[in-house]
Amino acid sequence: MKQDTQGSTGAGGAGAGPAGAGRFRVPAQPRTGGADRGRERLRGAEGGAARGEHTHGEPALPAPRPVVQRSSVRGQVLAALRTALVTGDLRPGEVYSAPVLAERFGVSATPVREAMQQLTLEGAVEVVPNRGFRVVERGARELAELAEVRALIEVPVMLRLARTVPAERWAELRPLAEATVRAASSGCRATYAESDRAFHGAVLALAGNEQLVRIAEDLHRRAQWPLVGSVPGVRGRAELVADAHEHTALLDALIAGDLEVVRSLVGEHFTGAA
Repeated sequence: MKQDTQGSTGAGGAGAGPAGAGRFRVPAQPRTGGADRGRERLRGAEGGAARGEHTHGEPALPAPRPVVQRSSVRGQVLAALRTALVTGDLRPGEVYSAPVLAERFGVSATPVREAMQQLTLEGAVEVVPNRGFRVVERGARELAELAEVRALIEVPVMLRLARTVPAERWAELRPLAEATVRAASSGCRATYAESDRAFHGAVLALAGNEQLVRIAEDLHRRAQWPLVGSVPGVRGRAELVADAHEHTALLDALIAGDLEVVRSLVGEHFTGAA
């Protein structure tokens, strides 16, 4: 249940290594006609301060876990970029331009820019005029602040739910708790982060407050981004599995109605996360 803050770093500069190395491998999108390309060039010339066109010296990226399909391109590009943030393939402090990322995804620059703008709103990246988007560098203090805010929001809600939600409702969450264990066993931080977020979201959803779930999800996602200078592989499979088993232990305590164990497990989770 502790938050994963360590990510692996990406590969070296763009274009380095053998052909195809360090590139997103995704299905190519249908080519647009001349009129569409003309409109794309026109869009690319507008709003230059928020769009990066210079591509020299950018670090190459390894293939992402998600595969972009032809439907919902923007959403799947956003999901792939979020995964790259968690794994550290998008490195803190590095600048990435939309055209180069688009080429690696095999899509036009437009959905990449849109996805990057969303990540800007979430605080993951910042606009670098005439260059692209820089991955925000985060320190231990920000992580501690996120843990404190999450504790202020989630702990009272979980304790209230522990007193009011019947055992059979908690039992329905067993598959989600077990899914976090399987995800942790894979050793993939991005996969584990997604399953961890799903479990926490399902628990908080029992409060019947959609705004609570959205805010908690945003905080959870921010807490998964790697710290600046993080070392690859610091958080291994064994630690992820231990964290995942805390989910099942919490669920067992909730089903049994053991409030003292619930209080202890929830408190340790957020204290350890800092």
